[in-house]
Amino acid sequence: MQDRDMIINLTRSLLESIVVGNWTAYAEICDPSLTCFEPEARGHLVEGLDFHEYYFKLERSPHAHVQTTLASPHVRVMGEVAVISYVRLTQSLDASGVPHTKAMEETRVWQKSNGVWKHVHFHRSSPS
Repeated sequence: MQDRDMIINLTRSLLESIVVGNWTAYAEICDPSLTCFEPEARGHLVEGLDFHEYYFKLERSPHAHVQTTLASPHVRVMGEVAVISYVRLTQSLDASGVPHTKAMEETRVWQKSNGVWKHVHFHRSSPS
């Protein structure tokens, strides 16, 4: 499998682990020193996995029907580092059963070490 396809597949797996709340899968894909800028961090650079684990521990509705789509992914591989940029479309139902779609612009950085790609940094923001 080409590195480009590997990065897209790993990113999809990462997003799926978030949707289903699978902390073990998420932590396995991410480097322990993961850094990020995201809306939940309120403009601060977050380092490590503890901040993210909090959200995985929240109770999820067993009836939640969520689907994530990676729209227009662009991958750039630079040796042992890869950057993927895309729009993440998240479809869900509100309490009344009405479907909604939320869009987020995301850029994720992956680093290959000993032949294994790990997620090391991301930036997520609302569309401008």
